[in-house]
Amino acid sequence: MKYKTLGNTGLLVSQLALGTMTFSRGQQFYKTFGEVGQAEADQLVAASIEAGINFFDTADVYADGDSEQILGQSFRNLGIARKDIVLATKVYSRVGPGQNDVGASRGHIMDAVDASLKRLQTDYIDLYQIHADDYLTPVEETLRALDDLVTQGKVRYIGVSNWQAWKIARAHGVSERKNMARFETLQAYYSLAGRDLERELVPMLEAEKMGLLIWSPLAGGLLSGRYNRHNQKSEGSRRSEFDFPIVDKERAWNIMDVLTPMAEARGCSPARIALAWLLSKPVVTSIMVGAKRIEQLEDNLAAIDLELTQEEIRLLDEVSALPPEYPGWMLEAQSAARLAPANITDFIIKK
Repeated sequence: MKYKTLGNTGLLVSQLALGTMTFSRGQQFYKTFGEVGQAEADQLVAASIEAGINFFDTADVYADGDSEQILGQSFRNLGIARKDIVLATKVYSRVGPGQNDVGASRGHIMDAVDASLKRLQTDYIDLYQIHADDYLTPVEETLRALDDLVTQGKVRYIGVSNWQAWKIARAHGVSERKNMARFETLQAYYSLAGRDLERELVPMLEAEKMGLLIWSPLAGGLLSGRYNRHNQKSEGSRRSEFDFPIVDKERAWNIMDVLTPMAEARGCSPARIALAWLLSKPVVTSIMVGAKRIEQLEDNLAAIDLELTQEEIRLLDEVSALPPEYPGWMLEAQSAARLAPANITDFIIKK
């Protein structure tokens, strides 16, 4: 396993993390993602620890709290020392029928953190993330509540998920002015089939020295190898039941046309190549890999040792490239003169 610092901190996290959305006893919507019970979860957590993973991610909304409860019990069942893991969870989504059982208000955050701590059977959360953008709550209120949790020792670092670049930058300005804890990470969707965050979010993350945590690195299974332009459905698969995240399918099939022979030449799964491509990106801190079966997890874990050649990366970059979009294409055109060596003769002639 390889490790990176979590954002602009000294905390080391594994470049592959175990995402636990599949941990569920089969309640309603989350049956789509998996029905991994306690025994199976213990097996997946044990295999992750053995492979060197120290980073585990969940959320209070996953399976109505089942995911947190099962994960916390797994650590206890396996006798894993709390100091040896980095535990991340999230708050925002609706967890009850009340008007304030949702959002990023101080009231909801303070209620939700105690509920998560209880389910996880721990005294503190390493990374507490705001799961979505709450347009009703002032960002100052959210940050003050999170800063208080850090001061109290219930939370050590804070992050966000699915936020816009401008709002994260604004939140950092508030944190700096008011001397409060700042968001160290963004958890976002990123895959070969979905590179939209490269337009605004990646430059912001690099400038702000934030960590990038990836959810759905295989585009909801679309890059797993089970699908291509001739086979767009797979019986019993999550993608067939829940077509998410949104993907340009024609572009995805073009990607699979390159990805599949590349995987065959290496004797591995397309999924492993897709994960290795993400790991080659310097901005990526850790990738959340989820699994229903131990075989899936083992295949994903093998991506950490797969180093793509520059030619393979070039081919994948090329086939998955984003279409030009304003102002990106204009900025690129206008920056060319700034980057080119000065030529006073050309300047005089043009004038």
